[in-house]
Amino acid sequence: MTLYKSRIPSRKTILVGLALCALLGTSLAAPAEEGGAVAEKQTSQFTFIELGSVNCVPCKAMQPVMTDIETSYKGKVKVLFYDVWTKGGEPFGKKYGIRVIPTQVFLGKDGKEFYRHEGFFLASDIKKMLAEHGIEP
Repeated sequence: MTLYKSRIPSRKTILVGLALCALLGTSLAAPAEEGGAVAEKQTSQFTFIELGSVNCVPCKAMQPVMTDIETSYKGKVKVLFYDVWTKGGEPFGKKYGIRVIPTQVFLGKDGKEFYRHEGFFLASDIKKMLAEHGIEP
């Protein structure tokens, strides 16, 4: 009896997936430099820092969440991503004292941390938390 059946995606599925990636791709899709921060230059009141890796499955699942927050809170919340499994991103993992990835750190206007979460974080839960801190889209 076969417990696992391998499924190879069709060419059409692969092309549709690539097209969606191209359409949905933002500045958060991959780090600009090894481990470097990726964010749109803007004047924001708050900062959402995602500490993870492009090679971590839950971290990859956070990419559309970061895009959603970046789009929904444009000009209010700056979104940064650091790949802590690279030489360039590793210092940020140490700076923020992370224990697991992904870890999300939220900084206030003063640059001080006001909220931290470990693991995958739903966009709806982030929006609820931001609203509880007086941050509206």
